Amino acid sequence: MLLREVTGSIADFHARPIPDDLAAAEVWSFAPSGPALVLGSAQDHTVADTAAVAAAGVDVVRRRSGGGAVYVDPDRCVWLDVVVPRHDPRWSDDVRASAYWLGEAWQRALATIGVAAEVYRGGLEQTPWGRLVCFAALGPGEVIVEDRKLVGISQRRTRAGARFQCITYEHWDPYDVLDLVALTPADRQAAGADLATRATGVGPHLAALRIAVLDELRG
Repeated sequence: MLLREVTGSIADFHARPIPDDLAAAEVWSFAPSGPALVLGSAQDHTVADTAAVAAAGVDVVRRRSGGGAVYVDPDRCVWLDVVVPRHDPRWSDDVRASAYWLGEAWQRALATIGVAAEVYRGGLEQTPWGRLVCFAALGPGEVIVEDRKLVGISQRRTRAGARFQCITYEHWDPYDVLDLVALTPADRQAAGADLATRATGVGPHLAALRIAVLDELRG
């Protein structure tokens, strides 16, 4: 699998299309210059708290893949996109099963740094805050440690192929997202209590994990 180091703004990166003439699967590695609140395809900018994101100096962008909002901090997360053309053997017409192979690649990479993980193979979870925050619910192919989400995977499918967007954190803090979205104080407190135990981070192994998963994907 070819590795491409992609530059440009975070908005341009998310607007990047799946090429119609993609010859083989690729990994797109992108390091934003600063933190951002990335909204899912079904969300609009009214999800963000305008005053909060301005005060924090955080960009707000919208991705084309589904799911809830995620917080991206280049110093505290590993963020990789994997693009698979329809003629690739890893392609699956089964949307639910289509990310299993990618979750398994993350699982093997985590094993090399001593983290025992599992691939979630159930349906999309329906949780109180799952539509708002990506890490509030599990989706097929995502990676879990002790029933907590460690690697989030969303996807966009076109006639050309599928684009899988993956993220994992050094440590999980639900308020990274919750302090930037439009919620009442009571809802923010309730969401924080619920989300605190739904996800986790990889700790001091973040840099090693990035190397391990790139090695795994490139074969």
